[in-house]
This record gives sequence, structure tokens and C-alpha cells, in this order.
Amino acid sequence: MDQTRDNRSAPVTGDNGGKPRVTVFFDKRTFSAQYVVADPATGKCAIIDPVLDFDEKSGATATDNADRILAFIRDEGLELEWILDTHPHADHFSAAHYLKGRTGAPTAIGQKVVEVQKLWKAIYNWPDFRADGSQWDRLFADGDSFAIGTLPVRVLFSPGHTLASITYVVGDAAFVHDTLFMPDSGTARCDFPGGSASRLWTSIQAILALPDETRIFVGHDYQPGGRAPRFESTVAEQKATNSHMSKCATEAEFVALREARDATLPMPKLILHALQVNIDGGRLPEPEANGKRYLKFPLDALDGAAWG
Repeated sequence: MDQTRDNRSAPVTGDNGGKPRVTVFFDKRTFSAQYVVADPATGKCAIIDPVLDFDEKSGATATDNADRILAFIRDEGLELEWILDTHPHADHFSAAHYLKGRTGAPTAIGQKVVEVQKLWKAIYNWPDFRADGSQWDRLFADGDSFAIGTLPVRVLFSPGHTLASITYVVGDAAFVHDTLFMPDSGTARCDFPGGSASRLWTSIQAILALPDETRIFVGHDYQPGGRAPRFESTVAEQKATNSHMSKCATEAEFVALREARDATLPMPKLILHALQVNIDGGRLPEPEANGKRYLKFPLDALDGAAWG
């Protein structure tokens, strides 16, 4: 399988039969996988989890990742139908709002994002913030269905990593965000506000109940051991070799493993930067009187977090 390196894009599946054609765009800065999921029959496509570039050292923002995706869609003659986020990300800014402005395509996320908005509205002390999900064009509930061209899409509610996480099952492919990683990297952390290892166990069981041949596409790859980035496995591979799931026969075993590991992990370096953008659908703060935008950064907001 051809894998992307650095910031180049790479097709990671063919377009035969009724399978979606999946192209991954790897953002090495945040180890994030962004996807263009296309229907070979119609040329219609969706973008999943696009990244808006941000450098926390300089405060600089850019649209290089998003523009590269748009150039790919144009060059391939595709038609964008959806801009999809799986959850409000803690390690990068979402480019959903920027892409909607460039294309007019509707944006969507899981309906439980309103619970995340309420939680972080309090953390940021934003009494006037709209915690109603209206920043997106559609909020998906568990079991909802829609289409990308002729490809059927089903939504699975997959909480645990966050309160609002969802999985998109597109034909034979499942985009599982930060529930599962590649088998050698295990599963996602659950110690963010609203996270739950018990809920993550239940969410993963639903994903692993999909047919064994279902292709699993992950939201990040941290390249353990310095290997090349990888993004695709199968349900069968995850069940057999995932470094957490294959070792845990019960929910209690998994919760103990996950919580012990989470207690050692420092928070993502961008969590307080990113959530204020991502709970607002990827919108950067409005410019102030001097024309500059400013992030609000609460101190001592995440009690008990490991230092790193």
C-alpha cells in the first residue's frame, strides 16, 4: 500500500467495485490524517477531519493543508458534497469553516457536540457563546444515514475519547477518528474533559462488530519506532493484533489499562488553543479593533493533568 510521507497526499485504496476511493493527506506537524472519500461512480466526495495550519510558537495561521486538498479535488475532477468532522479536535484546528467558505459545501459533526460546547463554554468563561451546534449545517445522531454520491454512509456514535465522537462508515470503510489507532499503537486516550474509558470500550466493540473485511482508517499516526506513517487496517487486524484490544478480554481490564496509561500522559500541546476554535466550527476569533485576532487561554483549567 502506498503511504504518504511528509505532507504529500497518497491514495491508499483502489476505486474498484462499490468501494470508496480514499486518499489520505498527512499533516506531519500534528500527525493528523485528513481524508478525501470519493464515490468512483459519480466523482462526488467528502472531506473528513481537515486541518487548519497553526504554529503555536509564532501564532501564525495558514491554509496550506486545506488548499492542498482543494487542489486535489479540482485536479481529480471531483465534486465536494460534504465537509465532515468526527469530533472537536484537541490537537489541531479544524479547517471546516474555511473550506465551507471556499466551496459552499455543508459542514457536519455529531449532535453531542453541544455537550462539548457547554463544557468548554464554562472553561473559557464565554457566557454569550452559542452552545447549540448551529455552527454546523448538520448534526448527526447515532444511526443516521446519508450518501456521498451513490455510496451509503452510516453514522456510529463513538464516545469515550470525547463526548461527541462519531464514526463514519462509508461503504466498506470506517473512519474511526481517535477511537482506535493502528494496531501497534492501541487506542485513544480518554482523560480529556468528558472522556470515559468505559464508553470508549463500548464504542470500540461496536466498531469491531463491523464485518472483518471493513477497512479501518484512523485519525492520527504517531509512527512508533520511527516507522513510516500508516493509516489503514481492517477490523480483523484490529481484533487480532491491536496492542490494547487484543490483550483485554473484559471492559474492566481495558479501563484499568487505559486509565493507567492516561495518568502518565501530558495534555496535547494545543488543547487549550484548539478547543475554542473547534467548538465554534473551525472559526478563528473575530478581529479586535486593531485588526488582530486573539486566542483566550485559561490558566489552571485542567486540574490534575500530568505535566510534560
